Amino acid sequence: MIAKCSACKDGIAQPMQFSMAFQPIVDVSTRRVYAYEALVRGPQGQAAGTVLSQVNDDNLYAFDQSCRVKALTLASRLGLADNGALLSINFLPGAVYSPAACIQLTLKTARDLNFPLDRLIFEVTEGEKVKDANHLEGIASEYNKHGFKIAIDDFGAGFANLNLLADLSADIVKVDMALTRNLHLRKKARAIVRSLVQLCQTLDITIVAEGVETADEYSALLDCGIHRMQGYLLARPQFEALPVFTLPGDPVVAVPIFSLFQPS
Repeated sequence: MIAKCSACKDGIAQPMQFSMAFQPIVDVSTRRVYAYEALVRGPQGQAAGTVLSQVNDDNLYAFDQSCRVKALTLASRLGLADNGALLSINFLPGAVYSPAACIQLTLKTARDLNFPLDRLIFEVTEGEKVKDANHLEGIASEYNKHGFKIAIDDFGAGFANLNLLADLSADIVKVDMALTRNLHLRKKARAIVRSLVQLCQTLDITIVAEGVETADEYSALLDCGIHRMQGYLLARPQFEALPVFTLPGDPVVAVPIFSLFQPS
């Protein structure tokens, strides 16, 4: 454990080849990008599964650390820090051995890139039940010291539930796309979403809807009180680029995508 945590300070080898796509989370009330989520992709833009299928217990730590470095590096090269948006990075709690030690490479990378620490969101993506809630809260507490925001991803699905919300110092809740899907046709789902909005307001937590794909879902979410949204309706992820977004009713206009491959 000590060797792994010490490695954070000096850098580690990327365990496999991968890169990132970026998808905006849009504040539709202000028509501005609230944050861009960094999403792992293959080195030529292949689907995330081609990379995630290579992750195992032996390289989990190195993969998690490398994702942070890659996301920060690409976001900095694309000028994300200059446009007012935040950068959202997924992380695996099981890959964090010591919160204070394992954050050192992230801090060093951000400092080297002049990337503001208070512009970083870390999304909890845990595929299995959190085995040690105290450890996860310890991570959140350490990250909060540096100005990072903590988001609970896929809220309402699997183990991202009310118990996690009660025990974790979270700043953002991302409503799972299973609740978003066909929301306009599901009376009970709308009641649940409205209750979540009220709960998050009480707890001073930002709420985001994931997986918004249709204008009807968009309208239903607005009616429920959600104004920060992410999904194909607004913008698809773009490989190594910061995509523009459109809202329902906007005219279709050819606009540039902020990409690493812009001609000089």
